[in-house]
Amino acid sequence: MVTRIVRTAAQEAAQRATRKVVGNASRMATGLLGLAGERMAKVDTAWLRMDCDHNLMMILGVWTLRPGISYEALCQRVEERLLQYPRFRQRVVEDAAGATWVDDGKLDVRQMVVREKLARGRKVSQQEALQARIGELAVQPLDRRRPLWQLHLVEDYDGGSAMIIRIHHCIADGIALISVTMSLVDGGAAPPQRKPRGAPQGADDWIADTLLRPLTDVALKALDAAGEGAARSMHLLQNPQAGLSGSVELARLAYQVLSDAAALALMPDDSRTRLKGQPVGRKRVAWCEPLPLDEVKAVGKALDCSVNDVLLSCVAGAIGEYLRGQGDAVEGQEIRAMVPVNLRPLDQAHKLGNRFGLVPLVLPIGIENPIERVYEVRRRMNALKGSTQPLLAFGVLTLAGLLVKPAQDAIMGLFGNKTTAVMTNVPGPREKLRFLGSTLEQTMFWVPQSGNIGLGVSILSYGGGVQFGVITDTGLCPQPQKIIDEFLPEFARLSLVTLMLPWGSEG
Repeated sequence: MVTRIVRTAAQEAAQRATRKVVGNASRMATGLLGLAGERMAKVDTAWLRMDCDHNLMMILGVWTLRPGISYEALCQRVEERLLQYPRFRQRVVEDAAGATWVDDGKLDVRQMVVREKLARGRKVSQQEALQARIGELAVQPLDRRRPLWQLHLVEDYDGGSAMIIRIHHCIADGIALISVTMSLVDGGAAPPQRKPRGAPQGADDWIADTLLRPLTDVALKALDAAGEGAARSMHLLQNPQAGLSGSVELARLAYQVLSDAAALALMPDDSRTRLKGQPVGRKRVAWCEPLPLDEVKAVGKALDCSVNDVLLSCVAGAIGEYLRGQGDAVEGQEIRAMVPVNLRPLDQAHKLGNRFGLVPLVLPIGIENPIERVYEVRRRMNALKGSTQPLLAFGVLTLAGLLVKPAQDAIMGLFGNKTTAVMTNVPGPREKLRFLGSTLEQTMFWVPQSGNIGLGVSILSYGGGVQFGVITDTGLCPQPQKIIDEFLPEFARLSLVTLMLPWGSEG
């Protein structure tokens, strides 16, 4: 009993000390700079510092709208809706200890929303011209003297308008930005009002309470129970004293955490394909026409696979076919993609910031048979479901935000050497949205690639369809459209073979 009381007291003391150190450091840095602002969370600081010459940490998006919208109407909507989120009217001031969000008293919405004219040639379609411009903007840094976002409006595009969105990853992750999107569209709810300062737990307090304190003594209570998924993991993060009283449970957790930590640390470098190497800092983007989501669901149901399994199998097949088309031998080859995993309750998405972990998914690009490939993808996805790796990766990113940039670069380089791609799959609204009276016909986005990663893969479901997009460094893949062009044929092959299987024969 005495030992238990001493341990509990030590844990509480460690928690108070950790939170005090984090809080004092933040207040000291803000005070020395004479800033009236809010300290940036450490995990967001890590994303802020991750910019490099050949990879900027911007989330890119594009909307196509019909009929077209006007520049003045867009500026007015931005002022009425987007600027209600404090992060979108704040600039970032960096210091040795991190960074601070500071209100931009000189913010001019017309500097943040700019008109674009696409360069057109005789043999260049409007979509190709739009893709080329997005690629150019992907390597143009956002102005650090202003809030770290910008909208680019092409008023006359394909019978309507196109809007390019650039947002620095330190502002928010993809799930949070979907919440922002839903407040911008016609009929969208107003952004939730932030609670008064001091009422909720701050971002750095959240880290101290759920990450640093558990890692000092009872890390197992903050991490995922083996085989029971990330949902329980987040429950434990919010209630670290709940549900872990048995020594057998703790031992099982310890084994899972240590196994996953070892798996992350000991991952071998990824396969040396032409998609992996030193980026040159020039970007190209591409996307395909939407694939009917109902057809994807039908194939998944027939094969007893999830929609994700089907889509990821098609991604692996498209990349494999692209490499074969370049004359590369890919039989038996695999490439590793880092896949973001959401770590926040969806009802907290409006709080912005970054709350996701990463898991490494190995794509079997060398399996040519579509049925064999989809079942192999399913097996690998199932193996990741009980993993604590997303939380461990979140911890790595948070700790990186506490370090000086050279140390952070060394940590992030570890992921870059072991990964060929960053890949994300985001579910969007099932019905098409309206924006300023126009229909949002298509939307696509691309997540940034860190370190020396030169390939980004995006899957987005929207309005009853699924779209596949890629962004590449031209030094590694000068024509990403050639990857895109293999995606729909891969799904068609899988659908055809599925139809040819002997269904309905029961013994």
